[in-house]
This record gives sequence, C-alpha cells and structure tokens, in this order.
Amino acid sequence: MTLPPKVRLIAIGDEILSGRRQDKHFSKLIELLAKRGMQLSAAEFISDDQDEIAACLARSFATRDIVFSCGGIGATPDDRTRQAVAQALGVGLVLHPQAERLISERCSDMAQRGQGSADMSVPENQQRLQMGVFPAGAEIVPNPYNKIPGFFIRDHTFMPGFPEMAWPMMEWTLDTRYAQWQHQIDRIEHSFLVFSLPESRITPALEALEQRWPGVKAFSLPSISASSYPHIDLGVKGEPVAAAQALEFLRAEVLRVGGLLVPPER
Repeated sequence: MTLPPKVRLIAIGDEILSGRRQDKHFSKLIELLAKRGMQLSAAEFISDDQDEIAACLARSFATRDIVFSCGGIGATPDDRTRQAVAQALGVGLVLHPQAERLISERCSDMAQRGQGSADMSVPENQQRLQMGVFPAGAEIVPNPYNKIPGFFIRDHTFMPGFPEMAWPMMEWTLDTRYAQWQHQIDRIEHSFLVFSLPESRITPALEALEQRWPGVKAFSLPSISASSYPHIDLGVKGEPVAAAQALEFLRAEVLRVGGLLVPPER
C-alpha cells in the first residue's frame, strides 16, 4: 500500500515575519485536513526574497509532498513567488490563457459597477494581467472570491495571502486533486491530565510505549499557570486499537509512579 504524501504549508511574506500581519493559514489548513482524515506534516515561513523562495521551492519540488503556498502572487514589486517558482523549476513565465480570460471578466465586472475600465489595453488592466503570468506548465486554481486565479504545478498550489481567497482554493484543491488521499489512514488521539508528577518520572514509560506500539506516538505537554495546578497533558495518537491499548498502559504507568489524575486538594 502506498502511503499518502505528506502535506506541508509554506507561508510567504515579510509582513508575517515582521509581525505586521498574523498568519491565519496554519490553523485553517490543519482544520481543513482534519475534516478529510489528513494531517499537516510541516510548515515554513519565509520572506519575500526571490532567491530565498526559489531555494525553498527547489528543495520542496524534489519531494512528493502536497504543498500549499500562500502569499506573493500579486503584481506589485514585493510579490516574487511566481518568479521564484519559475526560477526553481528552470522554466519561463507565460500569460495563462484561462487566467487572462478570468482576469478580463473581473475587470469587466468591476467596470459594470463603475470601478475602472473593461478595456484590457489600459495600463491598470495590463498590470492586473500580470497576476495571470504563471510558470510554464502551470494550471489555474479557481478563486471564487474575485475570479483572479492561483496556480498549480508539481503538487504545489500557490494562492494569495488573503484568507477569503486562499481557504476556498485550499478546499477546492484538496477535494478536486487529492480526494484519493482522504480518510486513508484511520488515526485517533487521546489525552488526559496528570498532576503531581514531574515529566522526567514518566518519560521512561513514554519511551517504552513507543517501543511496544511502534505505530503509536506519545506526547507530553507540561503546563504551568498561576491560576491552576501545574500539570501535564499526556496522550497518544495513532491507529485506534493500538492507541487505545497504549492509552491504558500510560494511565496505569502514571498511577504506578505516583501521579494523580485529579488535582490535589489545597
């Protein structure tokens, strides 16, 4: 059985790295994948520097991963993703005919509302057409928000940074291109809170658990808060039957080494 490809996110933009804008795609992609029985394997945040984007994508194109990239596909000088993709793949940039048609439709729609001109020869619309200039061999990704498409090439989907555009494009891509990978791996996650137990004392049990159930991963998330007792969120994730067995083992180990499953009395 062929394992599903990994799914990764690349978020591009100086404004994210400087803190001027907060990324919203990471949590949304996790949500969209979870609904389809899939999961995110990694995320990377990079600047608008074309060479840096190209280097990142050259590494990425060498994998069989499913990749969603958000940001940098506009037509202003700081939008360099389209150029970086072409650089990474060693191909030219061309005006995609479907993108040209959709952008022309968008300009016409705006003109009917008294915003701009439907004449595609005017400088403003010529500039808008640059958003349909994609690396040779790319396919469009429809944008239900304003028709200006993203593009797809080599299992990489490139979308605008705007959530109202990017998120429907993510869903369309997952359901149109990758339906065969949905709900392929039956996985579940269980966790419980543990009190009065140092993490170092339960670590051997976590290691033993992963050796006994190789397909199950254990996790330990300590929490320290002035408003509540210090505790650890302990859990397991993996194939349902094995994960359930591992969970019972972990509960028993917590009690054996002196941990509590309820907060101690003050």
